[in-house]
Amino acid sequence: MFPRKAPLYRKVNTTAHGVHHAKGGNYRDQRNSKARGCYEQPRETMHGRRRRGLDYTPLFKFLLANVGRKWNEVHAEAVSRLDRPDPIFWLVALHEHQRRPYVLIGESSYFSGMYVDADGLLQLVDPSMGPSSLVPLCRCCTHTFNGLPFTRPFTGLRATVEPGGSGAA
Repeated sequence: MFPRKAPLYRKVNTTAHGVHHAKGGNYRDQRNSKARGCYEQPRETMHGRRRRGLDYTPLFKFLLANVGRKWNEVHAEAVSRLDRPDPIFWLVALHEHQRRPYVLIGESSYFSGMYVDADGLLQLVDPSMGPSSLVPLCRCCTHTFNGLPFTRPFTGLRATVEPGGSGAA
């Protein structure tokens, strides 16, 4: 039997301080309440449907490592190693109007945008982009491009009022 390849995602420590889970209301607040009227919405189940705590950075690095290869082969291997195929298309555009030179994943992680060319090969939208192409949006976060920290420093916020102006129109 062939050894199973590692999945292209990993579980994130969701019990760490500051990890936001986007939880909704408690089921206990709705349980044993008075009978619902005919126009009220049915109660939600106690089991959530959101997928929290998964990091797809290994998938993104896999896609970057396979630029120039046949898309069908890359896609088939990626799907076999994922829990769902959706994250592939966060970076890979199948149509020309979806192409972007870079994609923001999360708060401060940027990755190269990709597309499938006419020959069926996986390509970068803008191969000239690198960690020196973008400027961080804030001073407090470590912004990365394809896993490498930005080399340009934070320049500050853009002024909305001209220097010396009163701001009134």
